[in-house]
Amino acid sequence: MENTGKKNSVYVNRELSWLKFNLRVLEEAEDPGVPLFERLRFVSIFASNLDEFYMVRVGSLFDQLVLKKPVLDSKTGMSSEEQLEAIFDQTKLILPRKDQAYARILSELSDYRVHPITPYELSDEDYEYLSTYFEKEVLPLTSPQIIDKHHPFPFLKSKELYIGVHIAGKNENAVRLGIIPASGSFSRVIFLPSRDGVRFMLVEDLLCLFADRIFFKHKIIDKTVFRITRNADLNVEDSTYDFDLDYREAMTELLKKRKKLAPVRLELRDAVNVNMMNYLCEHLELSHQQVFINHSPLDFSFVSALEGRLQKERELFFSPLTPQKSPYINPEERLIPQIQRRDILLHYPYHSIDPFIRLLNEAAEDPKVVSIQITLYRVAKDSKVVSALIKAAENGKEVKAVVELRARFDEENNIDWSKQMEEAGVSVIYGLDEYKVHSKLLLITRKSGNHIEYITQIGTGNYNEKTAKLYTDLCLMTANKEIGADASVVFNSLFMGNMVESSNHLLVAPLCFKSRIIELIDNEIAVAKLGQPALIQLKMNSVSDRVLIDKLIEASKAGVQVKMIVRGILCMRTGVEGQTENIKAISIVGRFLEHSRIYVFGAEERRKVYIASADFMTRNTERRVEVAAPVYDKRLQKELLDVMEVMFRDNVKARIQLPDGSYTHVRGDGEPLDAQAYFYEKAYEMAEQRFYSEPPKKKFHFPFFRKK
Repeated sequence: MENTGKKNSVYVNRELSWLKFNLRVLEEAEDPGVPLFERLRFVSIFASNLDEFYMVRVGSLFDQLVLKKPVLDSKTGMSSEEQLEAIFDQTKLILPRKDQAYARILSELSDYRVHPITPYELSDEDYEYLSTYFEKEVLPLTSPQIIDKHHPFPFLKSKELYIGVHIAGKNENAVRLGIIPASGSFSRVIFLPSRDGVRFMLVEDLLCLFADRIFFKHKIIDKTVFRITRNADLNVEDSTYDFDLDYREAMTELLKKRKKLAPVRLELRDAVNVNMMNYLCEHLELSHQQVFINHSPLDFSFVSALEGRLQKERELFFSPLTPQKSPYINPEERLIPQIQRRDILLHYPYHSIDPFIRLLNEAAEDPKVVSIQITLYRVAKDSKVVSALIKAAENGKEVKAVVELRARFDEENNIDWSKQMEEAGVSVIYGLDEYKVHSKLLLITRKSGNHIEYITQIGTGNYNEKTAKLYTDLCLMTANKEIGADASVVFNSLFMGNMVESSNHLLVAPLCFKSRIIELIDNEIAVAKLGQPALIQLKMNSVSDRVLIDKLIEASKAGVQVKMIVRGILCMRTGVEGQTENIKAISIVGRFLEHSRIYVFGAEERRKVYIASADFMTRNTERRVEVAAPVYDKRLQKELLDVMEVMFRDNVKARIQLPDGSYTHVRGDGEPLDAQAYFYEKAYEMAEQRFYSEPPKKKFHFPFFRKK
């Protein structure tokens, strides 16, 4: 049985479930069916995911220990200490697979004349080139330091690379440490002269190679590349928050503080002698459990530098795909009248985000538009969304934006945009004190004569042009008056500093969400107990809310068929006899990050369909402002049900959860079906159609075949 928490429990620990998800990411790097450079990119994604996991989740668990505020996992009863021990053990089991995947990819890249050069395989010519490069380009920019009684142990930045040099001292067992920062004004990747192919060395290897020239007066015993990961779990609600500061100023101060939090992980590139490891652990206040030995680079950000050198080798990459036009949108007609005729649904990245940007720009120019209100969580660096809002404000529209400054690791970007919007005349607020605003909601209010009209957009993903090409998300645009009225209540509440206490159509967390979901599940339980077919279908990123998990288990016991597509965390085991035997869960990890949320309750005429910004996680249902919107248009309901049906038939990228909590690839007897590839192929075909006035009568089917 997989290590998912307490034995014989139907529940799974959240952190261990997340590690299983990241292992599925790594499996993409091991899959020979994935283009070779894309496999290298998946190694990089795996490593980046793990970095953030240690900064946030492991950091949070350490906070519980340091503050002596033990919190038992609500699902498995594991203590903070037990969770950390299990995390460290699982990480050390997974890392060798990452190293092996990287080594295998490099070996195969040699067929494309890509050769990483290590200090142990240099020709005389290479050595001379690198020696000259080091002396001219790197050495003048290094800032080495020896640690002794006159030079205290320095502050080390989180995730920065350093060269640790063990220097001989008077006492044989004593450690004198030299440290060379491996980041600065020099390039991370050094490309060596080559008539054919790509030959390169990473700068940390170059510094190791010539460390003796830096510490030329000393005898070097050992040297290694290392880095630390610091806790980044810092919230504005901490007791250190200065309430005399503007909220944005407080966030700026907290970002500075985050960079100085305690280390939670030490990574070494290859093993070093015990004395040196003990020295580092002592000064960083880390246990040996928190030390991880890698046999591949500690930072994979260099991958992007290689990409530009290999563009001619197209077979190394995924085939280029371009988001397509929706066949339901007339490019020659203004968008607002089209939305007023019928609801429009965009499915990213298969559809382009351009119609949504077009909607904002139209609203900015429309003389009948009196206000635009929007919630912003993560936006692009060069955001067309924000530019449109600024243009609207400059045109005299009332523009209100709820900017969530606590969008982790996007805080600085959001702070910058909030300043620019305020300068342009946008009314900006930063959400509620104790609740992040995570909803994806836009409300355009128009006045036509004596009538008020609403255009409402509800999304599952951020207003971000970059991620709209990489994440699968949904964007619903509707002129439904009732939905618009509910959206108006949401914005009025936010700008008054209140939570939505009631709504008629939208499900709004934290007060009008979970109870409504429970009611919908209870309806299916009641139907099942009458002996009638009962069905729940869910698609989301993660499921960890204990109350909702227990309700789904209750539904399973009552005979409700529950089908789930959960990309990441799933804190229960499915298919367990007498408990979750009527629940099936798959996870799809592929070229695009599955991010859309779809809830379906009931079948046929009883069916209710929603799209949402929220996962079934406690943070979403209880500690965030989230919005789920009903999809009333029967055509759009059918589209969403088709999306679910195709994903459940995926037998290329889908993994099914087994009763022991582990995952295995779905293997069907039919033709290979990659759902993401299918949706893109369908988008290309449908883009040639024109359904501006009437829905299509022809049923389209485009199977996707993948070479095994």
